[in-house]
Amino acid sequence: MSTELLSALGLVFVIEGLIWALFPRFFVKMALQMQEVSDGQIRSSGAVAIAFGVFVVWLVRG
Repeated sequence: MSTELLSALGLVFVIEGLIWALFPRFFVKMALQMQEVSDGQIRSSGAVAIAFGVFVVWLVRG
């Protein structure tokens, strides 16, 4: 793996960890609410997040 890919992965973990550390109650509530959301809605949200991430990387690298 390239150092850029590993750096990006590390930054994802840093950002995720900061959010969980700063707002733990929010994420517990959100996790409980996720049980009520359909698999299709979760997949659609994931696909939108992937597309947005690809777009941002394309803008930065372009």
